[in-house]
Amino acid sequence: MNWDLKSDRPIYTQLVEQIELRIVSGQYHAGERLPAVRDMAAQAEVNPNTMQKALAELERKGLVYTQRTSGRYITEDEQMIRGLKDLLAQMQIKEFLEKMNNLGFTKQETLQLIQLVMEGNA
Repeated sequence: MNWDLKSDRPIYTQLVEQIELRIVSGQYHAGERLPAVRDMAAQAEVNPNTMQKALAELERKGLVYTQRTSGRYITEDEQMIRGLKDLLAQMQIKEFLEKMNNLGFTKQETLQLIQLVMEGNA
């Protein structure tokens, strides 16, 4: 997964979101050691201080923890990861439904269209 950073919002916030996505998608596994801050910053092409700020926010949220001498790790709390995955999915669904409503679709029309797309008929 490439780092996809835009200039419309703070970079560290986008880094937090993208690392969260990597955790819930399984790209980073529960209990896995994260690459060093400088390595992650180089991959994302951002300042190491910005990456540090993002990782500190993830620590505050409890998704990442630091082992004093061996680096940062993804939480081993599978329930927390699942909860985040569900929350992110709900946010995507709400955003989609709002956009469909703005296009003039009713809930029933939206459901019918989803069904058609899922069946491959649209």
